[in-house]
Amino acid sequence: MNMIGAINSKNMFENIKKVHFIGIGGIGVSALAKMMLLQKKKATGSDLRVNIVNQRIKKLGGKVFIGHKKSNLAKDTDVVIYSPAIKDDNPELVEAKKLKIPTYSCPQALGLISKEKYTIALSGTHGKTTTTAMLAEVMISAKKSPTIIIGSFLRKQKDNFVSGKGKYFVVEACEYKKSFLSINPDILVITNIDNDHLDYFKNLKNIQKAFAQLISKVPQGGFVICNPKDPKIKPVLKSAKAKIVDYTKEKKLKLKVPGDHNIQNAQAVLAVAKILKIKQEAEKSLKKYLGVWRRFEYKGKTKKGALIYDDYAHHPSEVQATIKATREKFPKQKIFIIFQPHLYSRTKLLLNDFAQSFNQADQVIITDIYAAREKDTGLIHAKDLVEEISKYNPFVFYRSNFKEIIEYLKENTSKDDIIMTMGAGDVYEIGEKLIS
Repeated sequence: MNMIGAINSKNMFENIKKVHFIGIGGIGVSALAKMMLLQKKKATGSDLRVNIVNQRIKKLGGKVFIGHKKSNLAKDTDVVIYSPAIKDDNPELVEAKKLKIPTYSCPQALGLISKEKYTIALSGTHGKTTTTAMLAEVMISAKKSPTIIIGSFLRKQKDNFVSGKGKYFVVEACEYKKSFLSINPDILVITNIDNDHLDYFKNLKNIQKAFAQLISKVPQGGFVICNPKDPKIKPVLKSAKAKIVDYTKEKKLKLKVPGDHNIQNAQAVLAVAKILKIKQEAEKSLKKYLGVWRRFEYKGKTKKGALIYDDYAHHPSEVQATIKATREKFPKQKIFIIFQPHLYSRTKLLLNDFAQSFNQADQVIITDIYAAREKDTGLIHAKDLVEEISKYNPFVFYRSNFKEIIEYLKENTSKDDIIMTMGAGDVYEIGEKLIS
């Protein structure tokens, strides 16, 4: 039995009573779990460790197991939804197939939602979360009542899922393992294309092929919003049936969030707003935009008065853009960057690019590599990254222990210094423990 047979109906999941989520602490999977709970379904799920996301699901009434075991899966489960990071040999996934419970990846479930609604998908190697958040705020303020799934928490709603009554579905479309190919976009935004997820794609050419496939899914009456002059995007547009819209022609707004990259994200949103005929509302909303969770997020101050920020940047381009924006916002302050590399494969493959990304920081502290879905192969260590960074910025050192980093920052930072925790893992906990 496949899941399409179980839930392909006008009312998503209407005949289902109990859903189990493998990797419920993932931002996309947790959004679907919340959707189920709002529809009065039972939601259970498992994750490798406790995090802020799975604890939110627990508070909403979901049951969360820590660790993946086949005993976590109840036999009366109607459907299993799993994160794309989950491997085929996961004991819960194996058990679900053995029990003939329909299984579906998170992107496939998102694809079913997008079939029923007018879908605006926001893709790109960098900036897709911020652009999704900007568009979400614009459409909510324009009273379009969109359904929204985003890879972070919206500031006003404090959530990664918004249940809308309108016809629009606004979704962040992730390229990892070609996940975004399950989505059916009517409007597709591409912020940029860069060399990431090389553990899966191997090279930029394969990433471009995936984007070309996504572009080909947008129907003739639809729109692809991008910078068509970008040399990494230009070749993939050959597959387009839809109208190509150049977002760089839109007005450059003065924003409250820093960085040229955010101005470009706002331009892409203005291009969408023009199509939806809400451009005036969009300009007003974008000028007030304050960001999302873990994107240049102000956290508070230390006892001595140093300002604490946090950012999800985990790719060299993102690191560079975030530090550049920090320097623009705070030209005279001392900037301390605490960077937690994310994935052994990414650190190894992009080592040289990472090395050149921290030049504008006054001090850089590198923590151990956050393994996430990977095992340590012994081929790369955080100390290797420190060695490479030191060729461009001598003020860099390695600390494995979060407690040591906290103590160092308490002793060595002063009033109005900037402390920026950075990375896709749990590095933000350092900033939270420093808040006075």
